[in-house]
Amino acid sequence: MLNEFKTFIAKGNVMDMAVGIIIGAAFTAIVTSLVGDLINPIIGLVSGGVDFTNNYAVLAGNVAEGASLEAAREAGASIFAYGAFIMAVINFLIIAFVVFMLVRSVNKIKDAAAKQEEAAPEAPKGPTAEELLAEIRDALKANA
Repeated sequence: MLNEFKTFIAKGNVMDMAVGIIIGAAFTAIVTSLVGDLINPIIGLVSGGVDFTNNYAVLAGNVAEGASLEAAREAGASIFAYGAFIMAVINFLIIAFVVFMLVRSVNKIKDAAAKQEEAAPEAPKGPTAEELLAEIRDALKANA
């Protein structure tokens, strides 16, 4: 069973997946900063300074009017946090778009490399072993 596990781990797919997960985790920090520091302020500017994150509806409990989402949660109220959901959807769409652009770029690079390999002329091949043996046989017959 240990040998099976070693074989499984040694396969390229598992290593590729591990590298992908590590890079994905690092990439998440970049995208989070992109959304929080660049995109959200632009959305707030366009929407008149509205920040969707603190938009919620109180389902049950007492919450002071105009309280932030965090304050409403701390008060123990049952809330419907639709603003946080909207921001999560916006974040997802941005991440999906960035990943799409990344995959698209990688595919273009792969296609260009494949075209270069196809365009490269093949080196002329020498005679096969059978052809060489046939020539040697014919030369020996001619000399005999």
